[in-house]
Amino acid sequence: MLRSPRTLLSVTSAALLVAGLTACGGTTKDSASNTSGGGQSAAAADPNAAVKEGLKIAFLPKQLNNPYSDVETGGGKVAVEELKGEYKLVGPNDASASSQVSYINTLIQQQQDVIVVAANDPNAVCPSLNQARAAKIKVITFDSDASKDCRDAFINQATTEGIGQSLAKMALEQAGGEGEIAVLSATPNATNQNSWIEVMKEELKKPEYSKLKLVKVAYGNDDDQKSFQEAQGLLQSYPNLKAIVAPTTVGIAAAARYISSSSYKGKVAVTGLGLPNQMREYVKDDTVKKFALWNPADIGYLAAFAGANMASGKITGAQGEKFTAGKLGEYTIGADGEIVLGPPTEFTKENIDQFNF
Repeated sequence: MLRSPRTLLSVTSAALLVAGLTACGGTTKDSASNTSGGGQSAAAADPNAAVKEGLKIAFLPKQLNNPYSDVETGGGKVAVEELKGEYKLVGPNDASASSQVSYINTLIQQQQDVIVVAANDPNAVCPSLNQARAAKIKVITFDSDASKDCRDAFINQATTEGIGQSLAKMALEQAGGEGEIAVLSATPNATNQNSWIEVMKEELKKPEYSKLKLVKVAYGNDDDQKSFQEAQGLLQSYPNLKAIVAPTTVGIAAAARYISSSSYKGKVAVTGLGLPNQMREYVKDDTVKKFALWNPADIGYLAAFAGANMASGKITGAQGEKFTAGKLGEYTIGADGEIVLGPPTEFTKENIDQFNF
């Protein structure tokens, strides 16, 4: 398994992805009027409070039976067991904008203590999430954020800037420094994907990227077959394409599968964010030279600990508060309730067999 992000340093991109992480001063009783990450007035945190046992912690990923989400929620299950809580996993089979709302409403009725959700849409889930918060349920978003005014904290994989910069850097390398590139994303409303792509676009305006041209952002809806078809369509529309950049594990695997069995193998690079176990065969057959990712299990693990600490009153989501997340160590809450997991690593033929997830 990928080592803790506290100790793992990416060979070539860690510096980019760590940049911007800062810790701020602690919260005291005098700051009890501070707002939490979601913008609600919060009581003062009690750093000495014990983390409660028996907490009901529910995970609601973008969709079930998604390999990436399965690893994330698996990490959450491990953490809830360590916390001696009650773990629940619910979710839709598709990643549409409104598909999560009915599940949130049911979790409210079940009086969960914590809801951990990866939002398919930043706004569609907000009315239901605020109903949950009104019912004293702590709301932690992970992987893909909801609007800041309807959650208490957000577990981010790495800084948005760092991920976007890394995607641009890998695109430049894999395209050989010039030519047309395309992005194969998840859904048009995915908060995390859109933020990373916007940073990537800003990077592409810099002089060192002047010979790269982003010709298309396509959407595979985090569906394997649609992503495969979108990759095929990109090559049909742009026969001179040099690289496909997929900031989604479903998209990168589908694009690699298409390229690996086509005449474009060796001519069109595939890079982005992927799971080592899904990408191993494409790395070893030279379809993919390099891609990156953090340990998804650690995202779910950290989210469970953040939710448990919040439900126990040790933290409120205010900037500067600190808490310990089991094996991952101590974390500091940043601006707007953001908690950054840490830098991912880059995978190549030389190191991919060291990882199993």
